[in-house]
Amino acid sequence: MQDYYPKKIVCLTDETTEMLYLFGEQDRIVGISGFTVRPPEARKEKPKVSAFTSAKIDKIMDLKPDLVLGFSDLQADIAYELIKKGVSVHLFNQRSIDEIFQMILMLGAMVGCQDKAQKWVVEHQVKITKIKQEVASWEKRPKVYFEEWYDPIITGIQWVSELITIAGGVECYPELAGQSLAKKRIVADPLDVAKRNPDIIIGSWCGRKFHPNKVADREGWSEISAVKNGHVFEIKSAHILQPGPAALTVGLDQITTILNNWHDQFKDGNT
Repeated sequence: MQDYYPKKIVCLTDETTEMLYLFGEQDRIVGISGFTVRPPEARKEKPKVSAFTSAKIDKIMDLKPDLVLGFSDLQADIAYELIKKGVSVHLFNQRSIDEIFQMILMLGAMVGCQDKAQKWVVEHQVKITKIKQEVASWEKRPKVYFEEWYDPIITGIQWVSELITIAGGVECYPELAGQSLAKKRIVADPLDVAKRNPDIIIGSWCGRKFHPNKVADREGWSEISAVKNGHVFEIKSAHILQPGPAALTVGLDQITTILNNWHDQFKDGNT
């Protein structure tokens, strides 16, 4: 049977690139985002044709793609320009873990890898269930503050908040986590974080290195439990801020390790 699935795909963000590699369908990819870091071989093998909110439209057209994959309204202008030129474009908009799984299943269907996509999703749903079972008996759960940006302070998006909860934590800003737009997750008063007194601080400054010392030096933050006890950590943005396989693998693994270590110290009376 002839393969009618797209043969020349441009991926404007990391998560679809990584997932196609996991499916073993990387030969279909003809262009990627310049911000792509996962998997590392993609940067060596594939032409870079876009940033996040901008793209080299002429270069994309030269590749003659039969499908361009992107993410969210932030890439709507790119999609508009390509659609005007007759290119098929699909923008995913996943913001939660369930939606990430939906994206993976849909992507699998787009390239004829339904079975591989289903297997991947089931395996990671089982992993999540196991983690939930392991932390279910915790006597105390740490309050976790996740910082996505520092000026202004922006706290974590929904899938990050859900990962923290899965790993046994309590979201420090549950009222903001469901907001998809970063400007809706701004913490206007940094002293409010100090008042909420998180047990753990995790920083992942999008595209920048997180500096725990700068957090500790903020006015009023030296008395936060996380700062006093040295529970301030970085997770690289490529591991947690892309709503795709990285967040559900290395991102979740790092959050789980951080929270397990905190719980072990709590049991021993060291927090």
